Amino acid sequence: MNAEAQSPAALLPAVEAEGISKTYGPVTALKPTSFTIPAGRYFVLLGPSGGGKTTTLRMIAGLIRPTTGRVKIAGRDVTDQPANRRDTAMVFQGYALFPHMSVEQNVAYGLELRKMSRDQIRERTQDMLRLVGLSGFEARRPTELSGGQQQRVQLARALVLETSIVLLDEPLAALDATLRKDMCFELKHIQESVGTTFVHVTHNQEEAMTVADEIALIADGTVVESGAPRQMYERPRRRFTAEFVGENAVLSGPIGPTGMRIAGTSIPVPNSERISAISVAAENVRLSPDGAAREAWALPGAVVDVFYLGFSALLHVQIDGGPSIPVRLRARDLPDGISAGTKVWVDWDVAEMRAHAD
Repeated sequence: MNAEAQSPAALLPAVEAEGISKTYGPVTALKPTSFTIPAGRYFVLLGPSGGGKTTTLRMIAGLIRPTTGRVKIAGRDVTDQPANRRDTAMVFQGYALFPHMSVEQNVAYGLELRKMSRDQIRERTQDMLRLVGLSGFEARRPTELSGGQQQRVQLARALVLETSIVLLDEPLAALDATLRKDMCFELKHIQESVGTTFVHVTHNQEEAMTVADEIALIADGTVVESGAPRQMYERPRRRFTAEFVGENAVLSGPIGPTGMRIAGTSIPVPNSERISAISVAAENVRLSPDGAAREAWALPGAVVDVFYLGFSALLHVQIDGGPSIPVRLRARDLPDGISAGTKVWVDWDVAEMRAHAD
């Protein structure tokens, strides 16, 4: 659809948060925070437990009223409106299905509350069950379904309402690793097929990287950084982002005329006067067990752990007089004889290094 054919609401951001915060007495769950979610995007709120991401989602949903700030949906201020007056639907962490109802009845429940005709309800319910891959499961009860199937029912129940925004609160947390990965792919495909804005909360970075068009990293009650998954992984601006997203060696030390001093070694860094830390992705760290490092400033250390992960191997190397850093190698590139206690040197191409001012 071209821009000229779109409705005015479709051209507006799906969500605008303007200085929203939430306090409970002396406890601050979310500091004043602003962000915009474009319409039709898969937006992920990522961060550690207790950082404020679920509080943020619930303020968008209308389940929590912000202490300060405003929430707009499609340009309309909804801050003072209850959840049932907002153009949103919610998918919860627990499956939250009615156990005495069939799959079809669970999905149709919201439409029945809207007093739609029986034929309309059946048609839309069937369409949603087909979309989530549950055609033929209409008569089953939730107890007869797997965890992944129950979560699909809850997703269908949200999508059938045809709201402009679907809010997902840790929707895959109860699933095992394999099923979670499969559901990530399905969620992404479903969002792309319906074009609805999805806002998804998770603490799992792999989950976030799989589904997101854009990620907002929330910690300590504030948005630390936001951007596309590739940007957040390859070019994190903030030190916390480098520590949380991916596996990165994050190093800090005093700055001198020749660079940053780490464990008695000076590592060249760009714009050194504005840097408080440097980071490099674990897969870009080079390991040399024989001292034949490429860089003159290579750091000596010893292997602490070696984890064989199939295609790759993850090592933790304790720098002599410095921190422990991760090193990820292709399994076939793992030097023979490497084990805990092996003396090694680590270095990296300076061009692969990221600088952080905070």
